[in-house]
Amino acid sequence: MHPTTPLERVAIDLGDRSYDVVIGTNLLDHRATFDGLPKARDAVIVTNEVVGPILSQRLSVTLQSVYPRVSTITLPDGESHKDLTTLNAIFDSLLERGADRQTTLFALGGGVVGDITGFAAACYMRGVPYIQVPTTLLSQVDSSVGGKTAVNHARGKNMIGVFNQPLRVVADLSTLETLPQRELIAGLAEVIKYGPIADEAFFNWIETNLDDLLRRDASALAHAVKRSCEIKARVVGQDERESGVRAILNFGHTFGHAIETGLGYGEWLHGEAVGCGMVMAADLSVRLGLVDAAFARRLTQLIDRAGLPVVGPRLGVERYLDLMRIDKKAEAGQTRFVVLSAPGRAVLRAAADELVAEAIEKHTR
Repeated sequence: MHPTTPLERVAIDLGDRSYDVVIGTNLLDHRATFDGLPKARDAVIVTNEVVGPILSQRLSVTLQSVYPRVSTITLPDGESHKDLTTLNAIFDSLLERGADRQTTLFALGGGVVGDITGFAAACYMRGVPYIQVPTTLLSQVDSSVGGKTAVNHARGKNMIGVFNQPLRVVADLSTLETLPQRELIAGLAEVIKYGPIADEAFFNWIETNLDDLLRRDASALAHAVKRSCEIKARVVGQDERESGVRAILNFGHTFGHAIETGLGYGEWLHGEAVGCGMVMAADLSVRLGLVDAAFARRLTQLIDRAGLPVVGPRLGVERYLDLMRIDKKAEAGQTRFVVLSAPGRAVLRAAADELVAEAIEKHTR
């Protein structure tokens, strides 16, 4: 990956909780990346056993020029460890090293690390600051931005958590160089998502540039990350706590979360489940008479070209429906879905179980 990709900034405008997403290459190696952050005594890097050996030393060396003390907490890897047990292990480690409110946490990893670190930061001593340093495409374009933090429960994904905005998001594109191809493809699901829900022109751009993204072309990845963050920034700025328009960012997620929970966390990657979930949600949009079948086919073809699943596991329709009733978008016992109302536009709608069942049956085996 070319080392001189220009530095980009995307502002997340939330009043006194505003912050920037900085995008570029080799950002972990430069002290200036972390200029302007509040003074603190301790920097604690929270990472996992896969990312840590590759990247934590790079970040640690840079932070040592900023903070008097730098240490690392290494978590087990995987969605199956995004739970209260691992959260408590972070608290144990912070207490053992005497961390206090002069401590800043750095979430170095993918969405699991980012979510659980942000949640820990919100809770430890009733709140310490944290910085997101996402190292997967999925976390750079989605989960690190917007302040949603959580752990999973056996009965539902991300059901225990808080909104807690970071001080900064550092999207270092060079960290994607060692990302396994399956993880890169999973991240593309969240990139693809932004087109049908908010920007038809971006959807067209992804169709044209998908091969470059799969090859990890630096300029294509930089544009994809920046445009994804710009769209998310606009939506989050209007609705920080997901009481309205922010729900559109969950396109495909209601079906996808049911797949993840039903199979067991970690069997499918989050992006894989979301990719298949978008196929089902697009089908439901057609059945509701909101978008034409031709656009749903285009979206399905793009997801398939990216190497994402377009056919879901056969959990049984009733199991899908039961799991989706626990979804956070459910209201008064009624499941609501993010569906497409036109190319580049999405809405939140309730749907009859019969229509949902038809969409599930068509796209499972």
